Amino acid sequence: MRSFELRNGKNLIIREAKQEDSLEYINYINQVADETNFLTFGVGELLTAQVEQESMIKNSAKSDNRLMIFAIVDGKIVGNLNFRSSDRPRIRHTGEFGITVLTEFWGFGIGSHLVSYLIKWAKESKIIRKINLEVRIDNRRAIELYSRLGFVEEGVIKRKFLIGDQFYSAIYMGMEID
Repeated sequence: MRSFELRNGKNLIIREAKQEDSLEYINYINQVADETNFLTFGVGELLTAQVEQESMIKNSAKSDNRLMIFAIVDGKIVGNLNFRSSDRPRIRHTGEFGITVLTEFWGFGIGSHLVSYLIKWAKESKIIRKINLEVRIDNRRAIELYSRLGFVEEGVIKRKFLIGDQFYSAIYMGMEID
């Protein structure tokens, strides 16, 4: 667990997910899905039962190459980062993360703190050697954040997202951990 003061003066706590967070996390995901179109999912697309979410959190906590963390402000989940990897020996050293922050908390450094936590965790793990992500090509704020933290563009996937009748490309970015 780490604590920071945000640009708005509030206290931010970043900590690993616990099983008892599952119901609040489900509500958080539904809220954040309704706030932005930059995500890989929309409202109602990530429906999971509380028991399934508890199991996902438990499996993440038991793994040495997966991480699920929350950003907490005033006792409420306001951000999340989920890093997933495989158990297969040839690819367990690499994984991809997704990150979300409630829009009312954009611009306060929460995304930067979440990704920095992941990078430090990956370096300390001695297992993770590559962190990957994909980001919509028009999400300039996110691309700038990832670039500032050391991620590099590795390619473009055309027509990765389809929202309504509009296609969006995605940029693949990565960071080598050595």
